Amino acid sequence: MTRQVRGGRPGTGGPSVKTVEETADGGAQRGPAAQLRRRLGRADLRAVPESRRALRELLRHWGRPGRSEIAELLTSELVTNALVHTDREAVLTATVGPRGLRVEVRDFVAREPRPRVPDADDGTHGRGLVLVESLADQWGVRPHAVGKAVWFELGADAA
Repeated sequence: MTRQVRGGRPGTGGPSVKTVEETADGGAQRGPAAQLRRRLGRADLRAVPESRRALRELLRHWGRPGRSEIAELLTSELVTNALVHTDREAVLTATVGPRGLRVEVRDFVAREPRPRVPDADDGTHGRGLVLVESLADQWGVRPHAVGKAVWFELGADAA
């Protein structure tokens, strides 16, 4: 039996939705595609740790050790970039399927992000896309009619 589980608190970007397969003994197991979708408020940086927590819950039983932590790190980088560099709302979608995890953050500004070599004077700024580029199995930018989606993929079994 397949059911959708809705979660989230008011004011946290809306509900998340996961598809869960129930086993014959009443337990739950992720179905072919479990998904998290959150609307992120304009410049609301509280969405960064909230998105990490929601993703951690989605990935609780996913992948080899360390994969979900990498996914959390890369997701927080994409969410932060969308909220800081666009000054608009964004939408986070994470989908776990048989081939792995795909995370996408869509914003409503057409300007494409570019990885850059961080400057020592930047402190911790400027490293987000460099991390995505180096840790994700694949990543990219997909233009939309209004804005773009920056995405990455991780396989569950990769080292």
